[in-house]
Amino acid sequence: MQGSEVKSSAMPAPSATTESNVAPIDAAWASIRSGLRRDLGARTFDGWLRPAELGQFDPSCGTLDIVMPSQFMADWVTSHFGDRLGLAWKTMLPIVSNVRVIATADAPRPSPFLILDESPPPIERDPNAPNFDSRYRFETFVVGKANEVAATAAQNIATSQTLGFNPLFLHGGTGRGKTHLLHAIGHSFLAHHRGAKVVSMSAEKFMVEFIRALKENDTIGFKQRLRSADLLLIDDVQFIAGKDSTQEEFFHTMNEIITAGRRLVITSDRAPQDLDGIAPRILSRLSWGLVADINPADYELRFNIIMSKLEALPGVEMPRNVVDFLARRVTSSVRELEGALNRIGAYAMMTGRTIDVAFVEEVLANVLRANQRRISIDEIQTQVAEHYRIRKAEMTSARRAREVARPRQVAMYLSKQLTPKSLPDIGRRFGGRDHTTVIHAVKQIEKLRAADAELDADIRLLTRQLEG
Repeated sequence: MQGSEVKSSAMPAPSATTESNVAPIDAAWASIRSGLRRDLGARTFDGWLRPAELGQFDPSCGTLDIVMPSQFMADWVTSHFGDRLGLAWKTMLPIVSNVRVIATADAPRPSPFLILDESPPPIERDPNAPNFDSRYRFETFVVGKANEVAATAAQNIATSQTLGFNPLFLHGGTGRGKTHLLHAIGHSFLAHHRGAKVVSMSAEKFMVEFIRALKENDTIGFKQRLRSADLLLIDDVQFIAGKDSTQEEFFHTMNEIITAGRRLVITSDRAPQDLDGIAPRILSRLSWGLVADINPADYELRFNIIMSKLEALPGVEMPRNVVDFLARRVTSSVRELEGALNRIGAYAMMTGRTIDVAFVEEVLANVLRANQRRISIDEIQTQVAEHYRIRKAEMTSARRAREVARPRQVAMYLSKQLTPKSLPDIGRRFGGRDHTTVIHAVKQIEKLRAADAELDADIRLLTRQLEG
């Protein structure tokens, strides 16, 4: 937001030195809230800023925390109102030089007054200590068939006292949860092993720091920091492909960690055997441990992820048919699915509209187009024929025997559900049949699905296979 918009909502700045040498933070907050409500409008303010509460103030650095009830709301407020909040506070109380929007239910509350002349010393933090995202824990990782091996292995290496495998190599495409598991391992390991040393970095950072250590003649310090770790986490190992000197150091670091009985977790977007430009001895060492892949989320996992995320979105009511629609249509990655869900919640709260399929189609038009997989009628006929063990040619034949007619009706039904083809187009692809035949097939299958659990299960399976 522009600065001129903020100033209209703020009172003149009080003097920083009063007779009691204090400044009332609550009074400033009340005035800022009033101005924001007036400038933004009641609906926007009530939807996003009314739940905000004062958090802790650190006079040593001038940082004030504003606490939101969820991480989603904290991210949204930071993105859309962060600059406005910061300027409003600087105008009201110049000692507040930085506003941080956080999400925590039990953040420490400030004193009702800011003591301006008694600043406690800042808390020193180890700059090399890992900063794991509080959102990424095992408790918030939704497990399904696509990721259950990886999730179980991650929990095991984080919590077990004795190791059955080492290292753990997690691989999968973008947005499937590798980083979530990596941070969850860090959180859980520190909770179960008090005082342990954890080092977490991307492979790219490993390379940059190693090169810097070479230039500064500090390779001993670099090696000591990494090889003394009780748990070493390396993300995106594929980025050291082709970097021979970095791979040499990486190999010796791996060996040192594993030989000493310490734990090593590595992630990549590909399986070890598919990593081009990585030294064979590194790939061999990686394969000694447990290699766990994270596959694309199937419909069931996507559905459960949406239901889980909705619990963290206060005030967002999403009917089951909309959840089903999202789980079927946003299939590229879990990350994009979560982003789509956040966007729907944000637009609904900003506009006050009810969340239904039409609203979702409007808000996610670009996302849905990008995720639309062009399933062909030919693919459907092939899949259905294989499932029911009939010849594909029967899809276009004139035979009316039940063992052929029913699969043909199923294929027509799926063609109507999964392709944009018109009824006449579908009829032509099934041996030149009339569109009324397709209509009859669709109605017949819809009726049978409600009464025949086995047929319903067949169609759900076929749908997953075709969409996957």
